Amino acid sequence: MTIAAPNVSDAVLPTAPPTAPAPLRATRGERAVCAALATVAMAVLAVAAWLEPAPSGVGTHQALGMAPCGWMQGMGVPCPSCGMTTAFALAADGSFLASAYVQPMGFLLAVGTAATALVCAHVALTGSRLGHVLGARLTPRLVLGLGILALLSWGWKLALVRGVLPASLNQP
Repeated sequence: MTIAAPNVSDAVLPTAPPTAPAPLRATRGERAVCAALATVAMAVLAVAAWLEPAPSGVGTHQALGMAPCGWMQGMGVPCPSCGMTTAFALAADGSFLASAYVQPMGFLLAVGTAATALVCAHVALTGSRLGHVLGARLTPRLVLGLGILALLSWGWKLALVRGVLPASLNQP
């Protein structure tokens, strides 16, 4: 007795449900969210431009009524975000090298904030899908890379505070 193998061509294979084509324009909701994000990003940059960067590279945030860094006061070491407000203020003033020197991650975040303001304003005003294209690039690998850069920037700031590196670009 022989058993015939089933004929694969006779089987009914499940098909994927049809997908709707991606819209050509951003929805009203997406445009509203982008308008809000652009407004917040521009406000952050406006405040940064208004601030006078602290010459020491830390403490600029105190002009906003915030307390001094507790890590610096308690342990004598900068916290992971020490110098970021100064870096934002320097970047907003166009001092990009000084901003990157004071706090590299703060500089990257300032540039990212400016890019967010521009892209979101563009999407809000035109309905462009650029936000979706760029959002798709935000992968776990990129987030991990940014986390590593943040840790390296903290190490850089530690070296600046400890005197391993000159306190500013102008010192030998």
